Amino acid sequence: MSHPATDRSVERHFASFREFYPYYLSEHENRTCRRLHFAGTSLVIGVILAAIVRGNPMWLLLAPLAGYGFAWVGHFFFEKNKPATFKHPLYSFIGDWVMYWDVLRGKIPF
Repeated sequence: MSHPATDRSVERHFASFREFYPYYLSEHENRTCRRLHFAGTSLVIGVILAAIVRGNPMWLLLAPLAGYGFAWVGHFFFEKNKPATFKHPLYSFIGDWVMYWDVLRGKIPF
């Protein structure tokens, strides 16, 4: 029997991010997908830093492309699922940053 937080056949409604995060991780079981997320999030950080250092906010236009571009390649070609951001945009955005931090701390295999 599947766990309700990870069952992909049931559309879920989450009362909190704490409830959502196990589902989010279940959508990122493929190592290449996680690595692409990590690369995209790292690029987002780089783009934000470039915007600050150069004093040019136009750099920020690249942030969504870097973040979502890498993530969506990971989902469509490696994880073979639809990104959670389509149904849970805010929690997914937060989830990406929490997963990034968890990878940095060694809590999630890279």
